[in-house]
Amino acid sequence: MSAITILNPKAESARQAQALAMNILAARGLAEMLKTNLGPKRTMKMLVSGAGDIKITKDGCTLLHEMQVQHPTASLIARAATAQDDITGDGTTSIVLLIAKKEALQILDKCKIPINNDRETLVQIARTSLRTKLSIENADILTDVYFVDAILALNEPGKPTDLNMVEIIEMQHRTEGDSRLVRGVVLDHVNAGFFYKNAEERDRLVTSERKFIDDRVQKIVELKRKVCSGDDKNKTFVIVNQKGIDPFSLDILAKDRILASRRAKRRNMERITLACGGEAMNSIENLTKDCLGFAEDVLGEEKFTFIEDCKNPKSVTVLLKGSTKYILNQLKDALRDGLRSITNAVEDGCVIPGGDASEIAAHHAFTQYKEQVKGRVRLGVQAFAEALLIIPKAIAQNAGHDQHEYTTSKIPVGIDITTGEAMEPKSFGIYDNYRVKKQLIHSSTSIATNLILVDEILRAGLSSLRPGGQ
Repeated sequence: MSAITILNPKAESARQAQALAMNILAARGLAEMLKTNLGPKRTMKMLVSGAGDIKITKDGCTLLHEMQVQHPTASLIARAATAQDDITGDGTTSIVLLIAKKEALQILDKCKIPINNDRETLVQIARTSLRTKLSIENADILTDVYFVDAILALNEPGKPTDLNMVEIIEMQHRTEGDSRLVRGVVLDHVNAGFFYKNAEERDRLVTSERKFIDDRVQKIVELKRKVCSGDDKNKTFVIVNQKGIDPFSLDILAKDRILASRRAKRRNMERITLACGGEAMNSIENLTKDCLGFAEDVLGEEKFTFIEDCKNPKSVTVLLKGSTKYILNQLKDALRDGLRSITNAVEDGCVIPGGDASEIAAHHAFTQYKEQVKGRVRLGVQAFAEALLIIPKAIAQNAGHDQHEYTTSKIPVGIDITTGEAMEPKSFGIYDNYRVKKQLIHSSTSIATNLILVDEILRAGLSSLRPGGQ
């Protein structure tokens, strides 16, 4: 009889072998479900919400985030896996399948390849990440959008890269190949208005504030005439205001060829100063030429205003285009992970061979290490070595190849999913992030250790304090 039943007769418990079997069954079930989502040749899954909304995705984080996982052990693994994605942006599916840590990290360190943040290497890293989440054609299209340049523009030595300064805007028209990088800011317009209580209040405010507003507008016009004179008379003067601009003021500004954009979002106001320079002004009393920023082109449209070709932008925009909402959602999820993979490589200063070469090399090292230990420790090392092969085997199987062909490799080789043969990832430009592999080894071993040590699972019964409780 379990001790918990003495405290709460309605509680349920599972002891020792039964608890371990439940944990293993939950972990294995989650792994079997996600196994087909590994690698470039993986399949997709369709999620249908309670409201009937449909989402088609390959991303492991999206699946675990939006699925309703009921089993407590499976829910624990799912939360740890989504935390992996929050930290590193990748490896969500892998951490579910890979459940000695010190030796594994040492082997991983030996596989590191230093990089100098050259553009070609970063493009290869981005392409490797995107091809696991999109079709090869769409992955190459997004890589050619030059969003690698977005990270290089934001990167400052000694400072973390703020990915919030890369705005992703979706446009549901044309095709994926029309997506592009804007070296500046794209303002998406919003509809808003100011309403008075009644007509009398409107008339009083208009009379009292008209002169005050006209004086402010006139100061802006005078600054424009001063700046855009002589050789600079063909330059365009642009005002972006977070609040509204009344029609009379817009008319005055337009007569002086001043483009005014009103009701801009706060985040866009912050990004404009990073992209174009200049300052955000709360008052026009101190408005001078030194407060202005610069952009090569400003294009106004009905729904968007483009401010691009800035001199030294620290905030950029990626325009994603596609024919359907489903395609745009896939592109957006993949793009965020691709941006994170580039950021990881830049901040780590190194990468490791891709194609799961590091897992195969680690498996061989643990197979040799097994001969140096005795007793139950040997069984643990053997189990860890076999677990490392789960990911390469799943990728080979998803690609339609023999999953046992690569288990005897003694060097860090990867799997060519096209031919089914072993290949050296470095020569093909296939790389993985160092911190992704390090984080998944750390998290998966910690989860597995805790699950193995569980000797009892308790489920509390109904509280005796509730009405009708006994």
